[in-house]
Amino acid sequence: MFLTLITLPLISFLCGCFFGNFLGKRIVYFSTLIILFTCLISLSLFLDVLNVDSYYKISTINWVVLPPVLVKWEFLFDSMTAVMLVIVSFISFLVHLYSLSYMENDPYLIRFISYLSLFTFFMFMLVTTNNFFQLLVGWEGVGLVSFLLIGFWHTRTQATKSAIKAMLLNRIGDVFLFLALALIISLFGSFNFDVVFNLPQHFLNYQIYLFFSDFYAIDIICIFLILGSSAKSAQLGLHVWLPDAMEGPTPVSALIHAATMVTAGIFLIVRCSYLFEYSIVGSQLVLIIGSLTAFFAATTGVFQNDIKKIIAYSTCSQLGYMIFVCGLSGYETAMFHLSNHAFFKALLFLGAGSVIHALNDEQDIRKMGGLLRLLPFSYMAIFIGSLALIGFPFLAGFYSKENILELAYSKYSSLGLFAYLLGSLAAFFTAFYSMRLIFLVFLTNPNGNRPIITKAHEGSLEIYIPLIVLSILSIFIGYLTKDFFIGFGTDFWNSSIFIFPYNYSSIDVEFINLFFQLLPLFLSFLGLFLCLFLYLNGKFNFFYVKFTKIFIKLYYFLNKKWYFDKIYNTYISKHFLLYSFFLYHSVDRGILETFGPHGIAKLTFIGREMLQDSVDSGLGSVMGQIGFFFLLLLFFFFLPHLDFFSLIVSIFGVSYAIYKLSVYDKYVASTKN
Repeated sequence: MFLTLITLPLISFLCGCFFGNFLGKRIVYFSTLIILFTCLISLSLFLDVLNVDSYYKISTINWVVLPPVLVKWEFLFDSMTAVMLVIVSFISFLVHLYSLSYMENDPYLIRFISYLSLFTFFMFMLVTTNNFFQLLVGWEGVGLVSFLLIGFWHTRTQATKSAIKAMLLNRIGDVFLFLALALIISLFGSFNFDVVFNLPQHFLNYQIYLFFSDFYAIDIICIFLILGSSAKSAQLGLHVWLPDAMEGPTPVSALIHAATMVTAGIFLIVRCSYLFEYSIVGSQLVLIIGSLTAFFAATTGVFQNDIKKIIAYSTCSQLGYMIFVCGLSGYETAMFHLSNHAFFKALLFLGAGSVIHALNDEQDIRKMGGLLRLLPFSYMAIFIGSLALIGFPFLAGFYSKENILELAYSKYSSLGLFAYLLGSLAAFFTAFYSMRLIFLVFLTNPNGNRPIITKAHEGSLEIYIPLIVLSILSIFIGYLTKDFFIGFGTDFWNSSIFIFPYNYSSIDVEFINLFFQLLPLFLSFLGLFLCLFLYLNGKFNFFYVKFTKIFIKLYYFLNKKWYFDKIYNTYISKHFLLYSFFLYHSVDRGILETFGPHGIAKLTFIGREMLQDSVDSGLGSVMGQIGFFFLLLLFFFFLPHLDFFSLIVSIFGVSYAIYKLSVYDKYVASTKN
């Protein structure tokens, strides 16, 4: 059953590839049914883990055998894996179903559904692995398929550029992940989770020499893992690909932001809790990066005008919450928020897709308005999703977000207070831009093209069903899962998560001051009502404020995303491209080709011409050519046996010979003329 669960999405992808042309759009419904069956198996596994309180390991064949390193195809099904499988398969099924209507007029619907199934397969590979080496298969796979899906409409230049941008930034993170795995295999001698997670306490004082100084190996491994996860989970500095990924179809955005891709980095950090608990530096860095990301993304979303980019920045902000609570050793809370976030974020994206679909692909919220009566169902979906996002009491986001901020304050440390303040301010801005989106899209007067607005209508049943299911879950899932996810004394996570007793703060949360418990909720309501006041009662005064110099500068700063794109393009990308061109022109086209195929060909040709011109008789010419080629073959025969110094001398000697022969070639050509 377990291996069937993993292979079913791959079967769905292969069926779309090989039988799509024969069966037509019928293969799309078949793929959706396969993902539904996968979802049911995942739910069965989750209930089994929940009731039996056990985990399963499956070891199949050897993959890499390089003594003493042995890597097998191994699969781990524990509580964390079960949670991720349910989230990924359930959201994937709803996105498949939603796409049947949303993409029905696209000529490449079969290819699109096949990519979605492949995305699900690689995410399954990532969350079920039992070693770091196999994790790379899923890790690189989701990066590849995200490139294909973001650039699915490849005839649009911006979509292609966004796909390349996502791939390149994720490759930067992958470099750090590879460095972390290199240190893991050199330090622990294995990629297997069971081995690696049981040995950190024996290598606490092991140091490595890096950047002219000694560092603890565990700290360096954790730092590299953080940087590798930051690209996948769009943390500050490597986040710029995430908003541009909105160029892909809306169902892709829902799948990437809710259940796959961005959750991979969170999953990796939580899975490696056995390492981070031994690294104070790593935990502090996670806390700082996550806090800054939550605040940055929340402020940036305030003045964005693309409906999908607003929701994208909310994803980035919520991922910051998940990251920084890992720095507080609240790994189970991070998984709890990841679970809640998956449902209300999928609801927001699919609800936004319903609006975009109704308005003939219009995404600018300034060109919408007055859609409450025309699209009441979409309004309901986005309204519930927004309330869950801002942490409205008793909805899904309330239980996890409040717990995260209370954990931050209960640490009673400077970094804990730092995270608490930035997280609380992020909650204020999140409420503001969520209500701004609702107001400009549904409540204000119509501002769009009249023929498009008047023809707006709700979607079909395939769009209704996912929105209804996700709306219900966005209300109740937090309440239903709180006790066995983060309840006091719960043993749901078992050995999936490791926390030192002195880092466990769930008890301290109950004793913090009531003011600091309610402050984030108060700021959320303040942001909500401030937005309503500015856009309803105070819109005339707000109109004059918009033309002040301070507001204009603030607007441009936030609307341009803190100028991260400008900084990257001006000071990094431009110089990197110039440097790359220099290396290409000087090394690839210069040294390598001179000493390589072009140089050898030129040496052979010039030598042949020289011998032909210097020998009078035909026999002598033939003998000279034979002797020349014999010496050339002799040189390349001894080339592999030369040491480094002799090789360098030989290369320069051959280069000098090529130069002299080229001079002679020009001389012969001039005498002939």
